[in-house]
Amino acid sequence: MEAAVAVMESEGVDTVFGIPGAAILPLYAALQHSSIKHITVRHEEGGTHAADGWARVTGNVGVCIGTSGPAGTNMITGLYTAMADSIPMICITGQAQKSKLHQESFQAVDIVEIAKPVTKWAVQLKEPAQAAWVFREAFRIARSGRPGPVLIDLPIDVQRGTCLYDPELDAPLPVDVPQPLPKAVAAAVDLLSAAERPLILAGGGVVIADASTELRELAEHLQVPVQVTLMGKGAFPEDHPLFAGMAGIQTQTRWGNAAFLESDLVLAVGARFGDRHTGDLDVYRKGRQFIHVDIEPTQIGRVFEPDLGVVGHARPTLAAMAAEAQRRGKARRPSAWANRVGELRRTLPRRDDFDEVPIKPPRVFRELNEFYGPDTTFVTAIGLYQIWSGQFQKTYLPRRYLVCGQAGPLGWEVPAAMGVKCAHPDREVVVVVGDYSFQFLMEEVAVAAQYQIPFVIVMINNEYLGLIRQAEIPYDMNFAVDLHYGEGGIDHVKAMEAFGCQARRVEEPGDIRSALEWATAEAHRSRLPVLVEVMVEREANAAMGPSLDAIKEFEPLPVLAEDIDWSD
Repeated sequence: MEAAVAVMESEGVDTVFGIPGAAILPLYAALQHSSIKHITVRHEEGGTHAADGWARVTGNVGVCIGTSGPAGTNMITGLYTAMADSIPMICITGQAQKSKLHQESFQAVDIVEIAKPVTKWAVQLKEPAQAAWVFREAFRIARSGRPGPVLIDLPIDVQRGTCLYDPELDAPLPVDVPQPLPKAVAAAVDLLSAAERPLILAGGGVVIADASTELRELAEHLQVPVQVTLMGKGAFPEDHPLFAGMAGIQTQTRWGNAAFLESDLVLAVGARFGDRHTGDLDVYRKGRQFIHVDIEPTQIGRVFEPDLGVVGHARPTLAAMAAEAQRRGKARRPSAWANRVGELRRTLPRRDDFDEVPIKPPRVFRELNEFYGPDTTFVTAIGLYQIWSGQFQKTYLPRRYLVCGQAGPLGWEVPAAMGVKCAHPDREVVVVVGDYSFQFLMEEVAVAAQYQIPFVIVMINNEYLGLIRQAEIPYDMNFAVDLHYGEGGIDHVKAMEAFGCQARRVEEPGDIRSALEWATAEAHRSRLPVLVEVMVEREANAAMGPSLDAIKEFEPLPVLAEDIDWSD
């Protein structure tokens, strides 16, 4: 286990999250003499989400540790979340001794077989001599290709063994960075250059690849507007003249959908074409060509067949496309199409300046956008508040907007924020959470308080399961969704105080700003998490019912798409 810990140190791990137990104590014995900081969480799922958050903002491999039996099964949701969102992570579990595995020993479960569907590699260490090399391979696999999680299971007798290992003669294994074929790059630039109304769609793969600079260089040279997916928020600054919003059926902008439907070609980089983004594929695909760039070859054609597939790491692929475009000619001037996207942006915003009581959710995000700076990291999960966040929240830098996109586990936000803050202690971290999601893993607030990990929690509280209630509407029902906090309910302010943290409830829109100022100052002063609970209207819709009822009335567009000569 000393060799395993030495490998983790050399791989750049400075913080791990976990819960010790009898079957994993040899690893902990080695860990206590290392430079790695250990954060003891209250639930193994919380530990995985914390490691996930750490990995998302560092780009390195997050690590979570647990004992045998239920520790490993509690990690499955976190492994699935990391697998779905392409996050490099290693979960380490203790295990009963090898000779007892077939005898239903205490807390002995075949966690390797359980974890295989939600990991890139699940392995049980069989021999002490393999320890350093299995850990090295785990880090390589987690980082390689489409990143993802690995599980390493450690029988207690193997942990107690010894091995020959010299850390001075070892180093991280090389990670392949797939380069695109030059002919494919040239073909992609041909299609981009020939299109009258092209868009670039930046997915989470652009953020993971740290390819934002290359994306911007290509877009600016060809004057191609750029959209982002939910996972790609931050890949392109949202105040850039070429920013074209977000398309989708939930987390989208009205003008982003309009621009997408007017486009004739889409260059998708590091995007999965998830169903919440595409909606009806017949509508999504009609009238436009697609170029799909992905590091994982089997992703291309999985949802639909593109006109051109390009296999490659996002950063060298975008760099090669930019170089090819520059070789062919000088930077273009803004086109009629780029101006059209700007016009859609000006004329099709959603309203967020409501003064009504109860508070309308868009007003909350207006205050967040205005109060916090571009370097703030926002963490959010799943539900109406995530949809509002995707629709209204502004993001300007990569790795500053974290969301559990595909798996969507409730409770992800608070432990993920702990991981972010451990990685970047000086960065402002804000958690946007729903009242129900907060209750899933709110015990992790105690961890943040114990280790003095400060961040601001902004709770959007509508007192019931809003997204599920919307889904129930077609069934003509309103069943089992009410969470009204009357007698016997949860008082979130008192719950935070029970953890030794401060909280404030807001019911007037004019009080949101002062509450954010107070919470931010209090988090800095106390070095503890602080909660702002915003009570919003119960009937506000975002996705499955009528859209928001929060849209401005606009004059008809002065120029319609069919009236534009795109060749000009």
